[in-house]
Amino acid sequence: MQKVLRMIKYILLFITLALICIYAVYNSSWFQRKIYPLNYKDYIVKYSEEYELDPYLVMSVIWAESRFEPSATSHKGAAGLMQLMPDTAKWAAKKMGMKNYSDEIIYQPEVNIRLGCWYLNNLSRQFDGNIELMLAAYNGGSGNVRKWLGNKQFSADGQKLDNIPFEETKNYVSKVLNVYNRYKKLYRI
Repeated sequence: MQKVLRMIKYILLFITLALICIYAVYNSSWFQRKIYPLNYKDYIVKYSEEYELDPYLVMSVIWAESRFEPSATSHKGAAGLMQLMPDTAKWAAKKMGMKNYSDEIIYQPEVNIRLGCWYLNNLSRQFDGNIELMLAAYNGGSGNVRKWLGNKQFSADGQKLDNIPFEETKNYVSKVLNVYNRYKKLYRI
């Protein structure tokens, strides 16, 4: 009986030490930077400044959209790092005066980040810089966000959303805001 109790004691000690080690590694900045990388920093900083955006927000959108994979394509056809829909990218390129736009260049990191930052800036102007509204519009469409703001079921004051009716959009906003806080803690720009 003593042997069994001693064995249980050692097993519990081993499990406790293993959990402490896992916790320490998981919470280390080295490990966190592997989960939340910062690729294309120069483009992010350049176009965040040009379009008056918080670079941490841009990083967070890229992470949530593509995990920094420039060739990412969604099942709905959104493309590149910031997962822009081709029609949105084409519209943004036209508004920006971008010459020789084609759907293929949306996969080029610099082009995608530039278009995505322009689009986020456009949403920022539409929604007075409210990050939650910008993100909801980025995922669920600005027309939907305006409808929700005008509906007491979703917005008591018409200024912020109390409830987002699209589950995907609600989860997206929450995810990006969580990642946004992680990027602010991990990196100094």
